[in-house]
Amino acid sequence: MRRPTPADRPSSGRAPRPRQAPPEQLGFEGMPERLFVCTPSKLGTYVDCPRRYRYAYVDRPAPPKGPPWAHNSLGASVHTALRNWYALPLDRRRPEALAGLLRGTWVREGYRDDEQERAAYRRALGWLEAYVETLEPDVDPLGVERVVAVKTGVLAFNGRADRIDARSGPAGPELVIVDYKTGRSGLDADDARGSQALALYAYAAERVFRLPCRRVELHHLPTGTVAGHDHTVESLARQLGRAEETARDIMAAERAVADGADPDEAFPTEPSPRCGWCDYRRTCPTGSQLPGKEPWAAVERTVESESGEV
Repeated sequence: MRRPTPADRPSSGRAPRPRQAPPEQLGFEGMPERLFVCTPSKLGTYVDCPRRYRYAYVDRPAPPKGPPWAHNSLGASVHTALRNWYALPLDRRRPEALAGLLRGTWVREGYRDDEQERAAYRRALGWLEAYVETLEPDVDPLGVERVVAVKTGVLAFNGRADRIDARSGPAGPELVIVDYKTGRSGLDADDARGSQALALYAYAAERVFRLPCRRVELHHLPTGTVAGHDHTVESLARQLGRAEETARDIMAAERAVADGADPDEAFPTEPSPRCGWCDYRRTCPTGSQLPGKEPWAAVERTVESESGEV
């Protein structure tokens, strides 16, 4: 026998039930915007030149960089030697330990030749020996190359402070952000006051350690000078506000590119003397038209001019 079909079955008199509609997708209205993850370097790159920011953080694959810079090698070598100085036991924190520390951390890239590199090493060792004489060898900072992080309504900020000191203040213990400098001379209190990076470090450190942090200092090793500034709650808030505004601009530009905008228009160039030092000068249509600096030029200016060597 054939199996009865739906047409053969008696009707119940009820209308057939409609197909159930697929469930609606829930929207995300009212959800908070994603935070902009950043470091001081990332924010500073955009402020200096949005096009450079695009090359470094947006374009994938990223354009090739130029050759390494000798002044970056010199700065990294000195910074790491100072970090390792504080890693030594107290009884070994003596000036004679510095030569071995510097040799062990020395970065050789970017120098013009061996003679210039040797001159830079001798000069850097002299800076370190003079600097540690100003330090109390039996006093440990609260942090050395310490990462501090904080979230706001816009930013997820993190950064690595060269040094965080705990000092006695009028109202008790307070923190001080110390940043080592090995480059240009002539740093003063205005440089410390205007440094967004130092202000963000101070803002984050205060929240990480739950101690006041308003003092920021630039320690210039070649001259042995200290440029400092004492922030207020208001001045730190202003610097934070500027950083958040920069982050909003970056996110707007990134969204525009994702929606099909011309990347060159979303991330325009900011021609300036910095173009000669840019890692992406050869890629940038504007930068490639400007004269570039030799990788060792800054070392020649900041190191050799002190003594007339080389």
